[in-house]
Amino acid sequence: MSGTGTREGENRKRNVYRILVINPGSTSTKLAMFENDDRAAYRSESHSSEDLRRYGTIFGQVEFRLGVVERFLSDHGIDIKLLDAVVGRGGLLKPVTGGVYEVNDLILSDLETCRYGEHASNLGGLLSHLIARKAGCGAYIVDPVVVDEMEEVARISGMPEIERRSIFHALNHKSSAREVAAIVGKSYEECNFIVAHMGGGISVAAHCKGRVIDVNNCLDGDGPFSPERSGGLPAGSLLELSFSREYTYDELKRKITGRGGLIAYRGTNSFKDFKKAVEKNDHRARLLYRAMAYQVSQEIAKHGATLKGKVDRIILTGNMALDEQFVGLIEERVRYLAPVSIVPGEREMRSLSGGVLLLLRGEEKKKVYV
Repeated sequence: MSGTGTREGENRKRNVYRILVINPGSTSTKLAMFENDDRAAYRSESHSSEDLRRYGTIFGQVEFRLGVVERFLSDHGIDIKLLDAVVGRGGLLKPVTGGVYEVNDLILSDLETCRYGEHASNLGGLLSHLIARKAGCGAYIVDPVVVDEMEEVARISGMPEIERRSIFHALNHKSSAREVAAIVGKSYEECNFIVAHMGGGISVAAHCKGRVIDVNNCLDGDGPFSPERSGGLPAGSLLELSFSREYTYDELKRKITGRGGLIAYRGTNSFKDFKKAVEKNDHRARLLYRAMAYQVSQEIAKHGATLKGKVDRIILTGNMALDEQFVGLIEERVRYLAPVSIVPGEREMRSLSGGVLLLLRGEEKKKVYV
């Protein structure tokens, strides 16, 4: 676009890149302005379900959400013409390898039509394109949840009609892995990691030389149970429940994803509230607490075999990694495999900005969605 090359040349001289991050959620819009690695401005604006319902579809929210972004820029005195890039949360697209993708016509079409599913994150690519067009800079998405780098052998389920799929917290996984690789003095592509993201859902993956070669599909409840997911279930018992006529298909789906795990056992998906019951010596809560750590540990240990025992680090990340006691329960079971690194908290905004920063600095190559 006109002016982009001149701007990038000037920024290279002063080593400062300005990146706007747009992260739409189902009931919120998170926005941040980064200058290199430094977050210069941030806002998380909540939206009521009632307000959003009047727009009908996700795509119908575009103008409303665009107004939220423009107010953020105005309130913080951000000159749109000084932006070097805009990055949005990657939405539901076809399976892709990890990396930074410039928003192109095909991405826009697939997001607008919800070809691969309707989710608020689809707005990320659409909004980044609209703002970038006004700013005269590039629009990008980074490591969407549909990142698929699984080895062929990992896709076999045991039933020909069902293939294992890769849907996981790719953004946080890749960002945490790159951070730990830098700490050990290597590139991500030189390392073997087992990464466990622990939030509303829990995904545990084997990272081999920069590729996620196996991971549980936490969206569909596979792997450990979590605050909102049932985790892997005994197939025979699930089949019996399915044909018991006690639940509809939609009700069972919700019991697996959204209403499973802690919310099914305790009525809350808040790990923080659950931990309060644990600290009060609630016997049932303590048992569930240990069981969740137990299942995460088992999933991690499984990938010791995936990586043939060659594991540089085990990485624990996500909000549940802030709990030292919970992390300790996992570490005591898996540290025989490799040293354990803790990268706590949700890191979506910084991860999105960081991916594009590598691209602007010439340390990462842009990928094309085709």
